[in-house]
Amino acid sequence: MKKIILRTLLILLAFILTVIILYMNYVAPGITGYAAKNVASGVFVAGRTQESIEREDINFFPVKLSRNKVDTENHEATGRFLLWRSKAVYNEGLGCTLVKGFSKKEVEKLDYPEVEKPAGRSDTIPWPAGDMIADTVPAGINLDRLNGILDRVFRDTATFRGTFAVLVVYRNQIVAEKYRDDFKPETKFLSWSMAKSFTNAMAGLLVKEGRLDINAPLNLKEWSGDDRKNITLNHLLTMTSGLEFNEAYSKLKLTDATTMLLKKGDMGDYAASKKLVASPGTRWEYSSGTVNIIQDYIRSVIGNDDDYLAYPAEALFNKTGMRSVVWEVDASGTFVGSSYLYATMRDYARFGLLYLHNGNWLGEQLLPEGWVDYTTTPAVGSDGGYGALFWLNKSGQFPGIPSDMFYCDGYDGQRIFIIPSKELVIVRTGCSPRGTFDWIAFLSGILNSLE
Repeated sequence: MKKIILRTLLILLAFILTVIILYMNYVAPGITGYAAKNVASGVFVAGRTQESIEREDINFFPVKLSRNKVDTENHEATGRFLLWRSKAVYNEGLGCTLVKGFSKKEVEKLDYPEVEKPAGRSDTIPWPAGDMIADTVPAGINLDRLNGILDRVFRDTATFRGTFAVLVVYRNQIVAEKYRDDFKPETKFLSWSMAKSFTNAMAGLLVKEGRLDINAPLNLKEWSGDDRKNITLNHLLTMTSGLEFNEAYSKLKLTDATTMLLKKGDMGDYAASKKLVASPGTRWEYSSGTVNIIQDYIRSVIGNDDDYLAYPAEALFNKTGMRSVVWEVDASGTFVGSSYLYATMRDYARFGLLYLHNGNWLGEQLLPEGWVDYTTTPAVGSDGGYGALFWLNKSGQFPGIPSDMFYCDGYDGQRIFIIPSKELVIVRTGCSPRGTFDWIAFLSGILNSLE
């Protein structure tokens, strides 16, 4: 009898240990991948310290359990948790990439083509093309009130947790620019999902060139045998593709979004492999995966990898004076259109100004005529809350704020607000988990400074 009990206990113990090991093998790559990627990009792209990233950006359970090491000589960072580890590699011009699905050597071979920066020193060129800021202040704004609300945003951490920087452009002029003490104007800040709106711009540029038709099916080979063959670029841009994708973010399990970002080397292929759960164009559901499918598709349309990697700089960033932007790639060499772009506050503001002026930059129409109208048209099923890779306030999500406001929205509180009726662009970056920052008080305070 004792032998039977002992054997049963051993079998039960072995079963429990097997379950634990299988679970850890499933979740540990998320822990170490998130840590390694954020530490690497924070150090090598943003110029921050490892300590600052660990203290703030990745200081949550279970990611904070990762033990991280930065190798400045080889430009890489490693995250370790028990027996598991992940590595992120830095490549000049392309930022940091997790080594997943491809070998470290293959990731290290990713190469950013030579792309000339705009001519001249930015501090000798007037804003917005450069960084020479006018001394005058546009009529219609009370700077005392504006500076008062910004002082409160940085001081009142109970209401406005975790602010890194705020920049306000009114009537095309920077009227306020404030940074936390450990940041400065040259700091590059992570976009998170604001990168989706940059993918919108990339698609718009190619539409203007006649190289993309948003209403034509993508004709992906893997979709040819089922109803996914009816998915168009418009469906992907408006999040109405009907593809299955779990965007939830969980601390203790991996969803489609975190699996894609932390375990897959080709993020677009992973998202494209999902089955159809609704007819294209009939249901809205937020999905980071669809944006990486767009980037895969754009890469195939451009056809040449050097041309693809150079395209955002040549067609958009250089023309608008956005000198700082680093758009990171996955291990396959495709831009992570859903999540990974770094830029300074002023370059994010320039991007906002492009959309404030309907895609026109200092007299040159970069985006197609009507592209911003298309972008801000509510997607089917979004209840006025989403357009084409931009969020909208037509839903009334922000009571008391103009309904024509549209914005880029990134994880942990990265935002570019564009309010055409008030001639405003507002950029805010930080590390503010959902519910820890009062956006209505923030926006209302800035709007109340307008006279």
